[in-house]
Amino acid sequence: MPSKSVAETQIFGVRHHGPGSAARLVAALDALAPATVLIEGPADLTPLLPLLASPQMVPPVALLAYPTDNPAQAAFWPFAAFSPEYQAARWAAAHGAAARFIDLPTAWRMRPREDDAALVDLAPEGPPADTAHQKDTEEETVQPPSDAQAAAPAGAMIERDPIGVLASAAGYEDGESWWRDVIEENPSPGPVFAAVVDAMGALRAHAPAPCAFEAAREAHMRLEIAKAAKESDGPVAVVCGAWHAPALAEKTPAKADRALLKGAPKRKISATWAPWTSPRLALASGYGAGVDAPGWCAHLWRTGDARDGATRWIAKIAAALREEGQIVSTASLIETERLAVSLAALRGRPRPGFEELREAAIACLCFGAPLLWSLVADRVLIGSEVGAIPEDAPLAPLLDDLQRQQKAARLKPEALRKEVSLDLRSESGLFRSTLLHRLSVLDVGWGQLGDAGRSRGTFRERWILEWRPEYAVALVENLVHGPTIERAAHGRLTAALTAAENLPRLADLVFSALTAQLPAAAEKGVALLGARAGRTSDGPELLGALPQLAEVLRYGGARAVDLGQLGDLFARIAVQGALALPHAARGLDAAAAELLRATMRAADAAIRLMSPGSDAASGPEAAWAQALRQVSDDPRATRLLAGTAARLLYEADALRPDAAAALLARMLSPGTPVADAAGFFAGFFEGGGQRLIYDAPLRRAVDGWISSLDAEAFTEHLPLFRRVFSDLDKMERKRLLEAALSRGGGAAGALRPVPGAEALWPAHFDRIVALMGAGGADD
Repeated sequence: MPSKSVAETQIFGVRHHGPGSAARLVAALDALAPATVLIEGPADLTPLLPLLASPQMVPPVALLAYPTDNPAQAAFWPFAAFSPEYQAARWAAAHGAAARFIDLPTAWRMRPREDDAALVDLAPEGPPADTAHQKDTEEETVQPPSDAQAAAPAGAMIERDPIGVLASAAGYEDGESWWRDVIEENPSPGPVFAAVVDAMGALRAHAPAPCAFEAAREAHMRLEIAKAAKESDGPVAVVCGAWHAPALAEKTPAKADRALLKGAPKRKISATWAPWTSPRLALASGYGAGVDAPGWCAHLWRTGDARDGATRWIAKIAAALREEGQIVSTASLIETERLAVSLAALRGRPRPGFEELREAAIACLCFGAPLLWSLVADRVLIGSEVGAIPEDAPLAPLLDDLQRQQKAARLKPEALRKEVSLDLRSESGLFRSTLLHRLSVLDVGWGQLGDAGRSRGTFRERWILEWRPEYAVALVENLVHGPTIERAAHGRLTAALTAAENLPRLADLVFSALTAQLPAAAEKGVALLGARAGRTSDGPELLGALPQLAEVLRYGGARAVDLGQLGDLFARIAVQGALALPHAARGLDAAAAELLRATMRAADAAIRLMSPGSDAASGPEAAWAQALRQVSDDPRATRLLAGTAARLLYEADALRPDAAAALLARMLSPGTPVADAAGFFAGFFEGGGQRLIYDAPLRRAVDGWISSLDAEAFTEHLPLFRRVFSDLDKMERKRLLEAALSRGGGAAGALRPVPGAEALWPAHFDRIVALMGAGGADD
């Protein structure tokens, strides 16, 4: 019986995310009509390939694979609508052709450390050779060459950047521009794939031999191609990276290829599809998809060779600018296209690329201002598309765990905003809150805690829920921290706690661990807080940790977490911060003084909350009161901080009214420089001007100081006075004015204006008195 003939095989070398490559590939597949389509991708993930052609699959999406025993080693292979591999899979499904991946199985990239010695000869020795113009989708992005690399021998340069070598020979400055002009955006490229094989073959002839890992990849793909050619009932199409095309076309003995694959690692792998986003396809995102401008690539794919492609792109830019409130005229759009066409002609390009269109848009639509272009650049060049996967696709562990917990919590993910009020005293309320807090730790903002989330006490929270598809991507990214919501949140918090560099950050993370019901992370955070507090004497850092620690202690009543040692730690940090404050308050500039002032006020509120007994002879409150007295009396302390310290003492009844009036009179006396007096005045009164209504001694001290200012000094400090009194409403301002102009109280008719008031306000006295209801001129 005669043996079956070997099917015709054609190899199509493509750019992994090239819209031009995808368009040429679809046309080539239509002409070849293959019975089998082989695609560069992990061979063991072939069972997932049919889902890529599902009507419910909306790119961008990514293949996700990870060792079952260690999801932290997850790897991704992104696909966009303009990816040739995606279009090849869709073509195969639409035409009834068999489709499968042919690259090395994923275990080769995820072997355990104990296998390293056995597979050392197969380990990657650098970036895959075909990544010079476009890296494989799961790899990191190529960095610009260093000076040493630029001076490397010709063979090394070809291996590092083969397309760059071709571009240089053609007179281009970079390989990206050459590839786009000749392949991606050329309306008449000719026999593209044959030319790519010839060009890459010529380059590989002068390049070093591939590393062991790359050699194993190509050997595996050759064996798969040979197998498919024997089994196929029709032509075989092979879709691979351009650099691999000549190697896959070589006639290499199967025995030699199998020898390269000896000692293949064995490891159980789990895999699925995951939604992706266009920003994560971008080169700058670090995911290695290698697409400079996903939005532009998507535009090229949608418009193809249409003559009005540039016009549509300019219209998209105009729409984005108009959304930003910019005026864009029709005439400027026409001039933009004319300039882009002219630039392309000057540069010898077949039609305008996105560089020409960008430069023309900046010149004609943004008035030559790159800053205006930056407002819309990401929206236009990168886009905001979010992918979706079919409902029957297997889920990644975190997504699967989230669905289980959503069902248990009876919280359905919805795109519309929804308010949920939770009572933490109930089991269901605490469960829901814990889930939402853990997702927040993972940067999954499904729930946002409302501004008044705890307005009814520590046992009630108000959340605003709104589900977005990109949250699924964020969960997939967090697989590196653990396979469940709880373990991932714990892993991420633990990593953040280890990396935290100051006490306030540590305190924030401890609070997050507490609200997310992660006791092990909270315990680790408390230990790190204690260790860090023992190593620092920085006053602002110590005091900055107190507000969040107080919130932890206050909020802990609703959480099943042991916080016994945290109370002692709070007292210790408060005393340390109090001892360091007087020195920290000296010689600060305006910006640093404002920061420390806010820190002092927040720390004071925390200490008062946790230590209400201000008369205690020892403890945090006593140490804090002593520190405030030192700052308020220290002539070297920044005046703003001295005034703030005096105010805090006054509000805590640690400074008697007569003593406060005497201090204020001294600090605002004529012998004090105006700038110092203004600083003390701002520190004492800003945000609390109401006390002047009721405290006559303070009011007299302020009145005397303001009256003593000359016209220039008064005008200079007028913004300060406005800030101090800005929090007074209309009635409070009237009462303050009444108190300032009168020596007595009682009915309006009993007002006795201050002697000399007519001289101070000759043009406005009658009007002011009339407004207060004491009679006088008409309003």
